[in-house]
Amino acid sequence: MTANPVWSVDPRTGKQRERVAVEATAPDVDRAVRATHAARGALAAAASRTAFLRAAADLLDGAATRIVETADAETALGSARLTGELARTTGQLRAFADVVEEGAYLDVRIDRADPSLTPPRPELRRYKVPLGVVAVYAASNFPLAFSVPGGDTASALAAGCPVVVKAHPDHPATSELCGELLRRAAVASGLPADVVTVVHGFDAGLELVRHPLVAAAGFTGSIRGGRALFDAAAARPVPIPFHGELGSLNPVVVTPAAAAERAEEIGSGLAASVTLGVGQFCVKPGLVLVPEGADGDLLTAALAKQLGQTGPGVLLDHRMRDAFVSGVRERAALPGVTAPVTPGPGGEHTVAAGHLSVAAARLLEGGPYELLLEECFGPVTVVVRYSGAEEAAAVLDRLGGNLSATLQLSRAETEGAPGPAAALIAQVTGLAGRIVVNGWPTGVAVAPAQHHGGPYPAATSHSTSVGGTAIERWLRPVAYQSVPDALLPPELREGNPLGLPRRVTGA
Repeated sequence: MTANPVWSVDPRTGKQRERVAVEATAPDVDRAVRATHAARGALAAAASRTAFLRAAADLLDGAATRIVETADAETALGSARLTGELARTTGQLRAFADVVEEGAYLDVRIDRADPSLTPPRPELRRYKVPLGVVAVYAASNFPLAFSVPGGDTASALAAGCPVVVKAHPDHPATSELCGELLRRAAVASGLPADVVTVVHGFDAGLELVRHPLVAAAGFTGSIRGGRALFDAAAARPVPIPFHGELGSLNPVVVTPAAAAERAEEIGSGLAASVTLGVGQFCVKPGLVLVPEGADGDLLTAALAKQLGQTGPGVLLDHRMRDAFVSGVRERAALPGVTAPVTPGPGGEHTVAAGHLSVAAARLLEGGPYELLLEECFGPVTVVVRYSGAEEAAAVLDRLGGNLSATLQLSRAETEGAPGPAAALIAQVTGLAGRIVVNGWPTGVAVAPAQHHGGPYPAATSHSTSVGGTAIERWLRPVAYQSVPDALLPPELREGNPLGLPRRVTGA
């Protein structure tokens, strides 16, 4: 049986660039997982992991020119965007090295024995241990920060879990290059190269999530693909955690007071957010509630002007381009939906940005208008004109889970006594993982307090895939009761030989 070739394709032309690899067969996946599983013990020492993560960051930075050129040739995202993404990627690796070094992620808790309590309390010591091999499914729209060397990989390695990455078909050459650099960093740090392996192919992705030695999975992609893998993870004889980021509409609510105060500024900012990265960010605002009336008209006019001045762009592949063109065409054909700036094909290989508009009352009819409440990947947003706070709230009540929700408020609404704005924040808190006020959701800072996730279908778990607490996905707690000190893991021993942060009997 001949293995299927994996080609690198130029999205600007649709032509094959080079043959990069072959799709992994079931035996190939088995070998990769077993080799990675065998290497897991080498990640036990925190010092080895921190050295590895920092070495990987240094090697990636050192190969920046080659990485950016390769990624741009496969994604058309541009050197400026990819240079920034690479810096984000290496910053994540170093940040997780700092997390491991600091040690609080282990959540060490010690409760001294107290026989006077009812019931008596024995000596208890608790911390967290790595799950095992993690399967990472690379994202299409971030060939670095959410792919082979990205946040899922970095956080899993930081936790002590070796990783098998299923490369995304939109950037296989970039994946191979980054995978090889990670493996070189491992060897340079005294670890086996197989603490990170890369496989290609759709069938390989299914084999990976079903493999009995895979202990958890991280995914960034579509609702359809993510849900299929989530179901497969749950259907295993031994189910595993599946941390998937699937899809998000990222609603925006513009209050009447905000529209009256700065309509043009909001309209221009919205256009910039919608078109950033040709609309291929997972937090692109896809549904915007704008008040009816003159102020709302001024806002949408500014939005239309800015979108109309945006040149055509190239999506990550032609399949996505076709889905975008058909998706906006189907939405624009609904009765009562208008296209002030028509999104769609911009040329043989490009798309044009635009926006659709619909009255809130029409959207609330449901039926075919439910389509407007689904993400359309690319440079388009749906403007919903509402007549009052109750109608806006009714639209929000129709939404599923989201990664983000944004409120554009007036100065008085942010500085005055709690009122309608506080009620809005309470409502959107129930449907999103990150709440933005007077900003835009595109741009997810890598920071300890960040949360990138949300209720389903934005994510399949309540964890974050960005920020230091992303490490928690790949750990499980273990408590030791009345275990002699010499037999305890070093992290829990009485003298605290590793100098870890600890909570001892509540203090």
